[in-house]
Formats: sequence, structure tokens, C-alpha cells
Amino acid sequence: MDLTRSLDTEAVHAGREDLAELGLHAPPLDLSTTYPSRDSRAEAARIDGFAATGARLDGPPVYARLDNPTTARFETALARLEGTEAAVAFASGMAALTACVLARAAMGLRHVVAVRPLYGCSDHLLASGLLGTEVTWVDPDGIAAAVRPDTGLVMVESPANPTLAEVDLAAVARSCGEVPLLADNTFATPVLQRPAESGARIVLHSATKYLGGHGDVLGGVVACDEEFARRLRQVRFATGGVLHPMAGYLLLRGLSTLPVRVRAASAGAAELAARLAADPRVGRVHYPRIGGTMVAFEVHGDPHDVIAGVRLITPAVSLGSVDTLIQHPASISHRIVAEGDRRSAGVTDRLLRMSVGLEDVEDLWRDLDTALGSGRSGRTVPNQAEQPA
Repeated sequence: MDLTRSLDTEAVHAGREDLAELGLHAPPLDLSTTYPSRDSRAEAARIDGFAATGARLDGPPVYARLDNPTTARFETALARLEGTEAAVAFASGMAALTACVLARAAMGLRHVVAVRPLYGCSDHLLASGLLGTEVTWVDPDGIAAAVRPDTGLVMVESPANPTLAEVDLAAVARSCGEVPLLADNTFATPVLQRPAESGARIVLHSATKYLGGHGDVLGGVVACDEEFARRLRQVRFATGGVLHPMAGYLLLRGLSTLPVRVRAASAGAAELAARLAADPRVGRVHYPRIGGTMVAFEVHGDPHDVIAGVRLITPAVSLGSVDTLIQHPASISHRIVAEGDRRSAGVTDRLLRMSVGLEDVEDLWRDLDTALGSGRSGRTVPNQAEQPA
């Protein structure tokens, strides 16, 4: 990020610096899948260069699987917000994680050290061995001992999905030694933390969530140094997990309001977390030290009744939209994780995960209060909001 400009300013202007000289105000949307190429000898040399290095092509695009100008604008902007040299966008967050694992595995580094909890599908991807990798699950203080000569990545998610557990990213990065730390920053966004500043070499986002911010675009992105970005571009080209230009356009537009959305929704989430913590119908509340728009809470009653009882809040998977969403992780987002692993990671059967949007807090609380009504336990001692370590 340009240290002379604030994050708020970068969010509005990064990736758009050339628009005035192009005679434009809004970024253009390039939907082309292919581009004219009359000098095939020159094109052959450019493609050879990409195959050898993974560097972005100089000059006009060739084919949409290689690169796209609209998507490139989003990549430039996200890298600036995360404070990294580069960013590479993919069709989804899982495509982005897959590319990271494959890029390291191609170097013979097929072992991953990971800290639970992670997003359920990330957990499954690593644990299933679908990519020919092996994973060792550890607590943060066990990372250094678990690293092997063939370890390609150490992966953490902080705040974690769905318990909002936090790790000390700087301490974890030191434990990794020479192994790259991959930090999933989806829940925090660069508004609340920039993992690269704490030593993470790879920063992952499900761009579907806060970066898009309106529940209408699917995407993933990895912020990293240029060396790793080149490997990721080669994997993306070979596997075809490209971000559609329309998605790139919407994500770039989403970044411009990211700081405003995250801060406003975080204020509402903090207030709801405090009210839930004081409510006798709730057994435990999780809310991160760094803040954010996510709240997790465990109810004394049946969590499925709460899901069925909300009316303003939408019971649905995903998060980070302008409207509030709630879901039962053990039934949906983390269902694919083995039951014992879920519970040991703190994903209990009574846990609910709520992504707070931009609605009025009083309206949201009335909806929650009504939905919690049937679960009243008669307890009178207020709970305390837990801020995970």
C-alpha cells in the first residue's frame, strides 16, 4: 500500500489510476475471451516467456485464461490494500487455496501444517488428501515441531471460521521458519488486519464475502510476493480456475466501499455480541479482539429453533453481505468435517454463526430476541462475551 495514502483512499483509487488519461471515470469491463494477434512470432515469444516465468504478459492480452484487464485491476487494488507485491484472483476462495497447495506441491513440498478451526471446505481439502498432500493438525504452539523438510505451507485462519478464535500471526510466522505462512484473512479483511505486516507470506481471501460485499459475486484471491504470484498464475492457466471479468468488475467496485461497510457492520456486531452475552438464553458468545462483523454464540435451547425463528435475518450460508445472515455450522458450513474434529475445534452442536450486516441494530435485536424466545432457560446470571486468544 502507498504509505502516503490511507486505506480508505486506496480502497477508492487503487487499480483505477489510469482512468483519467483514458478519458474514463468508471473502470471498463472487458468481457473478451480472445484478442486479435497478427504477429504470431511475437506472440509465441510472449507465451514462451509466461510458460517459463509466470510473469504477466507485456502488451495486449492474448486469451482470457492467461489474463484479463478488468481482473488485473482488482488484483492490483487488493495487493495495495494488503500491502503485498502482487495478488492473483481465482474463480472462488477454494480455487485460490487449491492453487496455493498445488504450487507448493509442484516443488515437492506436499506436507501442510494447519491449525484448526478452518473453514469447513478448507479443512476437508487438506484432510482428504484430494491434492496428494499430507496434513498435520496442531495447536499454534506446536507448529515449529511439526515442520518437516517437505512442509510446503503452514495454514491458519484468524479470526477462524466459525468460532472466531484468533492466533498471534507474528508469533506463528516466527514458528514457521522458512516455510511460508498462509493466513486466511477472509473474516478480518485488510480493514482490520494485514497479515503480511506480521510475517505471513501468503494472504488468502474468499472474495465472495466482504470484498464483494453484496452477496452477488463468487471469487477468491491470494495476496503475496511476485515470485509466488508467478507460480500461481501458471497454476491458474493450467487448471483454468480463472475469475470471470464480471466478477472482477464487481469485486473492484466492492473494494471502494469495503472500509465503510466493515466498520459500520462491526459496530453493530459489537453491540449485538454484548447483548447476547448478557442474555440468559445464551451460554457463550465469541467475538474477536480485533472486532469485526462476525458473532458466534451458543444457545441453551435448540439452535435449529433459532434458525427457523428469524424473519429479518436470513438463515443462509456465506457471510460478508450488506444484510445479516445466520447459520448452524455443525449442519452446514462444517458438516463435511468429521464430527470429532468439529467438536475438538470448538464447533459445538449449539453454536450459531452470524454475519452482521448494515441493518439497524434495534431491528436486528428484535428479530434475534423473538427467535431466541422459545429457548429461554430461566438463568439469571449474565454471560460474558468471550474474546478468543
